[in-house]
Amino acid sequence: CIPYRWRKDNTDLMGETEEIIEVLMISSPKRDDLVFPKGGWEDDETVTEAACREALEEAGVKGILREIPLGIWEFRSKSSQDLCSMEGGCRGYMFALEVTEELETWPEQNNRARQWLNIKEAFRLSRYDWMSNALEAFLRVMEEDRKLDEEKDQNIELEPPSITVADVPECQSMSSNCYKRSSTMQHHGMPPTATLLSRATQEIAIHFGY
Repeated sequence: CIPYRWRKDNTDLMGETEEIIEVLMISSPKRDDLVFPKGGWEDDETVTEAACREALEEAGVKGILREIPLGIWEFRSKSSQDLCSMEGGCRGYMFALEVTEELETWPEQNNRARQWLNIKEAFRLSRYDWMSNALEAFLRVMEEDRKLDEEKDQNIELEPPSITVADVPECQSMSSNCYKRSSTMQHHGMPPTATLLSRATQEIAIHFGY
Protein backbone atom coordinates (compact mmCIF):
# COMPACT_ATOMS: atom_id res chain seq x y z
CA CYS A 1 0.00 0.00 0.00
CA ILE A 2 0.91 3.67 -0.17
CA PRO A 3 0.58 5.09 3.35
CA TYR A 4 -0.17 8.82 3.30
CA ARG A 5 -1.02 11.76 5.53
CA TRP A 6 -1.98 15.42 5.19
CA ARG A 7 0.41 17.97 6.67
CA LYS A 8 -0.14 21.68 7.13
CA ASP A 9 2.25 23.72 5.01
CA ASN A 10 3.59 27.20 5.61
CA THR A 11 1.17 30.07 5.19
CA ASP A 12 0.99 31.54 1.70
CA LEU A 13 1.02 35.20 0.65
CA MET A 14 -2.66 35.52 1.60
CA GLY A 15 -1.92 34.35 5.14
CA GLU A 16 -3.67 31.01 4.70
CA THR A 17 -2.25 27.62 5.64
CA GLU A 18 -2.37 24.91 2.99
CA GLU A 19 -2.34 21.15 3.45
CA ILE A 20 0.04 19.06 1.39
CA ILE A 21 0.11 15.32 1.07
CA GLU A 22 3.04 13.15 2.14
CA VAL A 23 3.64 9.44 1.56
CA LEU A 24 5.55 7.02 3.74
CA MET A 25 8.37 4.91 2.35
CA ILE A 26 10.58 2.41 4.15
CA SER A 27 14.12 1.21 3.66
CA SER A 28 14.85 -2.19 2.14
CA PRO A 29 16.98 -4.69 4.08
CA LYS A 30 20.44 -5.03 2.52
CA ARG A 31 19.65 -2.36 -0.12
CA ASP A 32 20.11 1.40 -0.33
CA ASP A 33 16.65 2.25 -1.61
CA LEU A 34 13.17 3.06 -0.35
CA VAL A 35 10.00 1.14 -1.13
CA PHE A 36 6.35 1.03 -0.13
CA PRO A 37 5.18 -1.62 2.36
CA LYS A 38 4.41 -4.87 0.54
CA GLY A 39 4.56 -8.59 1.10
CA GLY A 40 2.91 -11.96 0.71
CA TRP A 41 -0.82 -12.62 0.79
CA GLU A 42 -1.61 -15.43 3.23
CA ASP A 43 -4.27 -18.06 2.49
CA ASP A 44 -6.33 -17.19 5.57
CA GLU A 45 -6.74 -13.45 4.86
CA THR A 46 -8.22 -11.16 2.27
CA VAL A 47 -6.03 -9.00 0.07
CA THR A 48 -7.05 -5.88 2.03
CA GLU A 49 -6.20 -7.58 5.32
CA ALA A 50 -2.82 -8.51 3.87
CA ALA A 51 -2.17 -4.88 2.91
CA CYS A 52 -3.00 -3.71 6.44
CA ARG A 53 -0.85 -6.40 8.03
CA GLU A 54 2.17 -5.62 5.87
CA ALA A 55 1.83 -1.89 6.59
CA LEU A 56 1.87 -2.67 10.31
CA GLU A 57 4.71 -5.19 10.19
CA GLU A 58 7.03 -3.27 7.86
CA ALA A 59 6.15 0.39 8.49
CA GLY A 60 4.48 0.32 11.90
CA VAL A 61 1.39 2.27 10.80
CA LYS A 62 -2.35 1.77 11.10
CA GLY A 63 -5.05 3.64 9.28
CA ILE A 64 -7.99 3.73 6.90
CA LEU A 65 -7.59 1.60 3.77
CA ARG A 66 -9.44 2.32 0.54
CA GLU A 67 -11.13 -0.94 -0.42
CA ILE A 68 -10.73 -0.33 -4.18
CA PRO A 69 -7.12 -0.93 -5.26
CA LEU A 70 -5.12 1.71 -7.08
CA GLY A 71 -4.29 -0.94 -9.64
CA ILE A 72 -2.59 -4.27 -10.20
CA TRP A 73 1.03 -4.52 -11.28
CA GLU A 74 3.13 -7.49 -12.35
CA PHE A 75 6.82 -7.65 -11.56
CA ARG A 76 9.54 -10.18 -10.85
CA SER A 77 10.78 -11.14 -7.42
CA LYS A 78 14.26 -9.82 -6.68
CA SER A 79 15.20 -13.35 -5.59
CA SER A 80 14.58 -14.68 -9.10
CA GLN A 81 17.85 -14.84 -11.02
CA ASP A 82 16.66 -16.36 -14.31
CA LEU A 83 14.63 -13.72 -16.15
CA CYS A 84 13.58 -16.29 -18.76
CA SER A 85 12.01 -18.56 -16.15
CA MET A 86 8.31 -18.37 -15.32
CA GLU A 87 9.17 -18.63 -11.64
CA GLY A 88 9.46 -15.49 -9.57
CA GLY A 89 6.60 -13.62 -11.21
CA CYS A 90 4.51 -11.53 -8.80
CA ARG A 91 1.20 -9.71 -9.06
CA GLY A 92 0.86 -6.80 -6.69
CA TYR A 93 -2.37 -5.12 -5.60
CA MET A 94 -1.68 -1.58 -4.39
CA PHE A 95 -3.95 0.32 -2.01
CA ALA A 96 -4.02 3.80 -0.48
CA LEU A 97 -3.80 3.84 3.33
CA GLU A 98 -4.57 7.06 5.21
CA VAL A 99 -2.39 6.80 8.31
CA THR A 100 -4.14 7.50 11.60
CA GLU A 101 -1.59 5.96 13.98
CA GLU A 102 2.20 5.69 13.79
CA LEU A 103 3.60 3.17 16.26
CA GLU A 104 6.83 3.75 18.15
CA THR A 105 7.69 0.05 17.97
CA TRP A 106 6.75 -2.45 15.27
CA PRO A 107 7.80 -5.98 14.20
CA GLU A 108 10.41 -5.06 11.56
CA GLN A 109 11.76 -1.83 13.03
CA ASN A 110 15.29 -3.26 13.31
CA ASN A 111 15.47 -3.83 9.56
CA ARG A 112 13.46 -0.90 8.23
CA ALA A 113 13.56 2.85 8.69
CA ARG A 114 10.57 5.07 7.91
CA GLN A 115 10.67 8.31 5.97
CA TRP A 116 7.85 10.72 5.15
CA LEU A 117 8.31 12.32 1.71
CA ASN A 118 6.53 14.81 -0.46
CA ILE A 119 5.32 13.59 -3.84
CA LYS A 120 8.26 14.99 -5.78
CA GLU A 121 10.76 13.22 -3.52
CA ALA A 122 8.79 9.98 -3.67
CA PHE A 123 8.88 9.97 -7.47
CA ARG A 124 12.60 10.69 -7.49
CA LEU A 125 13.34 7.83 -5.09
CA SER A 126 11.06 5.27 -6.75
CA ARG A 127 13.46 2.62 -8.02
CA TYR A 128 10.91 0.58 -9.99
CA ASP A 129 8.40 1.53 -12.66
CA TRP A 130 5.52 -0.07 -10.78
CA MET A 131 6.17 2.26 -7.83
CA SER A 132 6.00 5.35 -10.05
CA ASN A 133 2.88 4.03 -11.76
CA ALA A 134 1.23 3.39 -8.40
CA LEU A 135 2.06 6.95 -7.32
CA GLU A 136 0.47 8.31 -10.49
CA ALA A 137 -2.71 6.32 -9.81
CA PHE A 138 -2.62 7.47 -6.18
CA LEU A 139 -2.47 11.15 -7.19
CA ARG A 140 -5.33 10.69 -9.61
CA VAL A 141 -7.49 9.15 -6.88
CA MET A 142 -6.62 11.90 -4.38
CA GLU A 143 -7.51 14.59 -6.91
CA GLU A 144 -10.86 12.94 -7.65
CA ASP A 145 -11.56 12.78 -3.92
CA ARG A 146 -10.72 16.46 -3.57
CA LYS A 147 -13.15 17.41 -6.34
CA LEU A 148 -15.89 15.29 -4.76
CA ASP A 149 -15.32 16.99 -1.41
CA GLU A 150 -15.61 20.40 -3.05
CA GLU A 151 -18.85 19.39 -4.77
CA LYS A 152 -20.18 18.02 -1.50
CA ASP A 153 -19.38 21.28 0.30
CA GLN A 154 -21.18 23.27 -2.41
CA ASN A 155 -24.24 21.04 -2.15
CA ILE A 156 -24.32 21.47 1.61
CA GLU A 157 -24.31 25.24 1.20
CA LEU A 158 -27.11 25.18 -1.38
CA GLU A 159 -29.42 22.59 0.17
CA PRO A 160 -31.38 23.24 3.39
CA PRO A 161 -30.62 20.85 6.27
CA SER A 162 -32.86 17.82 6.52
CA ILE A 163 -35.00 17.35 9.62
CA THR A 164 -34.16 13.65 9.93
CA VAL A 165 -30.61 12.60 9.23
CA ALA A 166 -29.49 8.96 9.30
CA ASP A 167 -25.95 8.43 10.49
CA VAL A 168 -24.14 6.15 8.06
CA PRO A 169 -20.68 4.95 9.13
CA GLU A 170 -18.00 5.93 6.63
CA CYS A 171 -15.57 3.23 7.68
CA GLN A 172 -16.06 -0.43 8.44
CA SER A 173 -13.93 -2.05 11.11
CA MET A 174 -11.78 -4.68 9.45
CA SER A 175 -9.08 -5.59 11.94
CA SER A 176 -6.99 -4.14 14.73
CA ASN A 177 -4.59 -2.83 12.07
CA CYS A 178 -6.86 -0.57 10.07
CA TYR A 179 -10.33 0.35 8.91
CA LYS A 180 -11.73 -0.11 5.44
CA ARG A 181 -13.35 2.87 3.76
CA SER A 182 -16.32 2.10 1.54
CA SER A 183 -16.41 4.06 -1.69
CA THR A 184 -18.73 4.38 -4.66
CA MET A 185 -15.92 5.70 -6.83
CA GLN A 186 -14.73 3.27 -9.49
CA HIS A 187 -10.96 3.10 -9.77
CA HIS A 188 -10.72 -0.22 -11.58
CA GLY A 189 -8.23 -1.32 -14.19
CA MET A 190 -4.65 -0.55 -14.98
CA PRO A 191 -3.32 3.03 -14.90
CA PRO A 192 -2.95 4.71 -18.32
CA THR A 193 0.38 4.73 -20.09
CA ALA A 194 0.69 8.51 -20.07
CA THR A 195 1.87 9.76 -16.72
CA LEU A 196 -0.32 11.91 -14.52
CA LEU A 197 2.41 14.49 -14.03
CA SER A 198 2.67 15.19 -17.76
CA ARG A 199 -0.92 16.39 -17.87
CA ALA A 200 -1.35 17.69 -14.32
CA THR A 201 -2.48 21.29 -14.03
CA GLN A 202 -0.61 23.79 -11.92
CA GLU A 203 -3.46 23.68 -9.41
CA ILE A 204 -3.01 19.94 -8.84
CA ALA A 205 0.76 20.26 -8.60
CA ILE A 206 0.53 23.00 -5.98
CA HIS A 207 -2.16 21.16 -4.03
CA PHE A 208 -0.02 18.05 -3.64
CA GLY A 209 3.15 19.94 -2.80
CA TYR A 210 4.77 19.16 -6.15
